[in-house]
Amino acid sequence: MHHHAYLWTGPKARFDQEALRRPPHPEPPPPGSRPELVQRYREVAAEFPTTDLPPLETAYWLIKPPSLVRGTWPDPTAAAAWLSEQLAAYQARFTSEAHRDARHLATLAASATERLTSGDDSSYGFYLDQPAYLSLALVTCTPNRARPNLPCPLAS
Repeated sequence: MHHHAYLWTGPKARFDQEALRRPPHPEPPPPGSRPELVQRYREVAAEFPTTDLPPLETAYWLIKPPSLVRGTWPDPTAAAAWLSEQLAAYQARFTSEAHRDARHLATLAASATERLTSGDDSSYGFYLDQPAYLSLALVTCTPNRARPNLPCPLAS
């Protein structure tokens, strides 16, 4: 088992494009469906696996391009240390004063260590100034508990 790190930051309006953050339905629209429904299904089916937007379900990071992996560690503590570094790097930009509190951020990193150790994923999101959004995720791989059928993005 190992853990992959993902980071996304961008305009809040882009983050809010939820259709591109969820996998397409397993079945395409039935024959005779409205053309705009068929077109939207095709767009989502093509874009979901390749877009850099954070998926609504953390495990689906594993089907995104390998270039989006920011780091990989076999040790949960090392993965959580990466998270802690990212939290510190963005801390001053968090719009919530409570999220800027160093004790709160240390608690998040400790929680991530516990979750990863038990085989779960860890995902956090923060509103930033501008308005922007920061998404940080640590995803357990080979296997992922929530989606064990998803392959490792770095496997050749």
